[in-house]
This record gives sequence, C-alpha cells and structure tokens, in this order.
Amino acid sequence: MYHTDKSCEIWAVAGGKGGTGKSFITSSIATQLALKGRRLVIIDADFGGANLHSFFGISRPKHSLSEFFEERIPLSQIIVHSGISNMGLITGALGSLDSESISYTQKQKLFRQIRSLEADYILIDLGAGSHINTLDTFLLADKMIVVTVPEVTAIENLYQFIKSVYFRKLKFFLGSFGLKDMLQDAWKNKAAYGIRNFANLLDHVKKSSPDVHVAFEKEMSTFVVYIILNQVRKSTDILVGENLKSVCLKLLGLTAVYAGYADYDEEVQKYINRKEPFMIHCRLSPVIREIEDITEHIMSGKTAIFSARSYEHGRY
Repeated sequence: MYHTDKSCEIWAVAGGKGGTGKSFITSSIATQLALKGRRLVIIDADFGGANLHSFFGISRPKHSLSEFFEERIPLSQIIVHSGISNMGLITGALGSLDSESISYTQKQKLFRQIRSLEADYILIDLGAGSHINTLDTFLLADKMIVVTVPEVTAIENLYQFIKSVYFRKLKFFLGSFGLKDMLQDAWKNKAAYGIRNFANLLDHVKKSSPDVHVAFEKEMSTFVVYIILNQVRKSTDILVGENLKSVCLKLLGLTAVYAGYADYDEEVQKYINRKEPFMIHCRLSPVIREIEDITEHIMSGKTAIFSARSYEHGRY
C-alpha cells in the first residue's frame, strides 16, 4: 500500500488536554469521509492511551503500532479493517511503548511511511499535551486540527498547545537559516528586546534579515489551524470558537479557521460505551449534521460563521 505521488492529504487532530472528545471527533470525521467514498487510513498515535479502535467496535486489535516500532513491520502491513468501507485503521501502541521511548530515527521512519500510505486521506489522532513527538507529528499534517470544549481550563490548555506548535515550527524555520538559537534567546530575554507577546517575537524574527522576512511570510502563510468546539450545551458556547480564532490572530499572528461545533448529546456516550460507531448507528442526532458540516469546512478550508441566533434556530 505505497505510492510515490503525493495524492493523499494528511489531517492531524490534537488537543491541549484529555477529555475533550478528540478521538470521538476524529473517528466521526473519518467515518464521514469514508461514507462520501473517500479512501482513508486512520492512525491512533495516542501513545500510552490508545483507544481509537474501541470507537469502531474493535476490542482486541490484531495489530498495533508496537509492531512497527518494536518489530520493524511496515505500517502498510499492520492496517486492520475498521468495519467501515473505505477505511483502514492503524491502532495505537498497546504495550509499554510511550512517546518518550520513540527515537528521532524511528519518528522519521514513521513519518516517511505515513506519507507513503495509499489513501485519499490519512487521519492521525494524537495524544493530549505538548510532547515534542506530538508537536512534530501535528506539524506533519496538511490540515492541523484542534479540538476543545467550552471550558476555561480546556481553552487555556489549547491556546498553550497552539503556541507550542507555532514555536516548534519557528525553530524548524529558523534552523534552516542557522538561527535556531536566536529564537530561544529572544524569548528568554524578551524584556531586553522589548518583546511583550508572541506577535512581538514574530516581528523580531522577521527583522533579523530581509531574506528571513521574505521566507517567513511565504512559509507561515500556509500555517493554518482548524478549530473544532465539542460538547456545546448553549448558544453562547459556540462563540468560544470565534474568540479563539481572534486570539490566535491577535496574540500569535496565526491564521485559524473555526471549522464548526458539535452539540453535547447523551447518545454519544452511550454508543462509545457500547463500542458502536456513532456516525453509523445514530443518524437522527443533530451531531451527525454538525460533523458533516465540520468535515466540509475542513475539506474546503473555509471558515464557518456562527451566531447565538443561528444556534437557537438549529442551523448555521
């Protein structure tokens, strides 16, 4: 299952903390893509907390990423059927493997093989937090997606995650100019440089040389984060996504797309507990339409416009 052309599109889904429903959102978007006839592989890269297989009713996966890391078996050979047409599943490491134990060489090999998988879309479900391996896998994606819930701690953690990703991206970028240490120095001594926030740091980076400025504008123009708000309970909750988008632009100078929201629905947890695919067995839930809209927004790259009034009327 390898190809040489870059016909597949990689989507990575992450979050600042656990408990936001990230794996549910990932599995639901993947199912929606599969129902639209797209060929895809979904990868559980939540090392140490792999549970994506349970969303497809798989109790004991035949294969897992442990075989890739520990037995050097190619990714293409550990894909299992998800139970849904057009969708293959690579389950997470179910043994003692964790993100800390993955070497740089193993990570690069994993990335090469992910890019080579034969599919229209590859979806990667990442663990919570800002471990370097999580950040690097997130940066591998063509579409970088974050999931949060309308709670203060979750929003704060998500903002810190986005900032960590952006900082990591900057280090890679400046490293190509031999200026990686400059970034660390500027942020550590920000008072001396008159840097008050992340936006000021970006200005400082761009002023380092005309070549860096031009390359920075080109490189970062494609850096876009897609925000999904999960477990919305009231009309004012949906504005959290709009606020997050504005904060990313104002404080980070980062383009964010508010891809949409999913309502809180008690049926979701029931299907998760029964290990049955929600998108297949609960077609009457409003969440189904919301997942469909979110998927379309990510595919098109267009941001959605929401208001409390549209929520109360049951439509965007």
